[in-house]
Amino acid sequence: MKDRYDIDDLLQVMASLRNPETGCPWDIKQTFRSIVPSTVEEVYELVDAIEREDWDHIAEELGDVMFQVVFYAQMGQEQGRFDFAKIVHVLTEKLIRRHPHVFSHDKEQITEEEVKRNWEAIKRQERDSKQQPRVLADIPMALPALTRAQKLTKRAATVGFDWPHISQVFEQLKSEVLELEEALSAGDKAHSAEELGDLLFCAANLARHLKVDAEQCLRDGNAKFERRFAYIEDNTDGDLAESSLEAMDSLWHEAKTKGL
Repeated sequence: MKDRYDIDDLLQVMASLRNPETGCPWDIKQTFRSIVPSTVEEVYELVDAIEREDWDHIAEELGDVMFQVVFYAQMGQEQGRFDFAKIVHVLTEKLIRRHPHVFSHDKEQITEEEVKRNWEAIKRQERDSKQQPRVLADIPMALPALTRAQKLTKRAATVGFDWPHISQVFEQLKSEVLELEEALSAGDKAHSAEELGDLLFCAANLARHLKVDAEQCLRDGNAKFERRFAYIEDNTDGDLAESSLEAMDSLWHEAKTKGL
């Protein structure tokens, strides 16, 4: 045991876990695809710890996310595709390339908006070099749908496909609500689902115009619902399922007035 381990120790541990003869049977049988669910889970656990401001667990969860990177790096090295050093090199090179206002010889002071415009211009050049000419080409399909919707509208806006004023987004939102109501009135379930998708997409676009993160807004909304529902549970005598809607609604508004 050492007083403090470093990245080289971590890489060696990973190599030992994957050793075909002496390693861990579970680690040995894993593939790039098989550990994707673990990667996603570890990221969400990190986000959860950050939102709870659980600083001790944030450090631990960051380590778990780093382990995922090291795991992929080890498998890449075994297949002769890439290793940890290449991952670090590619990342560092990309960060320097995307921040010319920091790392170029002729540094200049620019605003945050100029940074964003430059960032998109550089990413556009990168897509062209990868022969991905379509504007929306590299937005990952695996992103949460709300996050992806916001990114799609953000990318489209870089080429001028956007509502100039937020009032127009509100009008579009109202229009989508009316179309959903019409589909529901017609009893068309498939069309109703389609219109609901349009409504959610428009809501994500509204979040972008408000300069807030749609996914985080919904996460906060979920947390608020949980707090208020817990208040109903804590202040209901007997079985909650036997309580009237009126009684539960009254407690809901009581929780709301308490700032929950």
